[in-house]
Amino acid sequence: MPDGRPAAAWGLVAGNAAAAGRRVSVADVCVVAVRSAEVSGAWVAAAGGRGPDFVVCVTDPLSEQLAELQLTLGEGPCHDVLASAAPVLAADLGSDQSSRRWPGFAAQAGLLGAGAVFAFPLTIGAIRAGVMGLYRGAPGPLPTERFGDSLVLADLATTLLLDGAARGGDGDAAAAAGPVLDGQSPDLVLHRAEIDQATGMLTVQLGVPMAEAFARLRAYAYAHDRRLADVASDIVGRRLRLHADSGRDGPP
Repeated sequence: MPDGRPAAAWGLVAGNAAAAGRRVSVADVCVVAVRSAEVSGAWVAAAGGRGPDFVVCVTDPLSEQLAELQLTLGEGPCHDVLASAAPVLAADLGSDQSSRRWPGFAAQAGLLGAGAVFAFPLTIGAIRAGVMGLYRGAPGPLPTERFGDSLVLADLATTLLLDGAARGGDGDAAAAAGPVLDGQSPDLVLHRAEIDQATGMLTVQLGVPMAEAFARLRAYAYAHDRRLADVASDIVGRRLRLHADSGRDGPP
């Protein structure tokens, strides 16, 4: 990326959107980030608290798996980056340091085929809007120049993410699903809606606050080696019911 990085980055992002015939979105930032950093894939996750809340966009299936894995486990670079509000660069997920820091995530991410993950906070002042994650199939550091480009792209993603959330959606369907963010694929919108709905159902079934209900949903997915979205879909479809006594969890 040439000098005048913000302007150059915006030109690349806008050009990607124009080529696809759509309004500029965080999805375009992800595509440009992959090319700029010379990595294998990228994702953006919005944040409702100190950790990732839901996945907004991904560039490939493995990016979605890595983003959701951190959401399910409650650990990983994307969680640490929001807690610290600073980039977290895991150049080798197979290292002892990564294994100690994220024992569950590092092991499973390696099995999925990720060798390195680089996470950047999407923040403006005290607002922590989300995180942009990049992954590479092979271990290795992010060169200094690529790091600088990624910081600029993270700033663009922050602006677009907050702008998309502020605009929200139109109509009853959008209102039911919550804010519709530009660049969020229909599948990810459905997954997010189902996770939100399943969490709400669990608050009633278990008589617990939303945070505890989500933690229980996440724990079930992890214990049964399932995707969070799939477990949520089963709960919403009433194919699975969780109980206060986890030993009773199963089909209704």
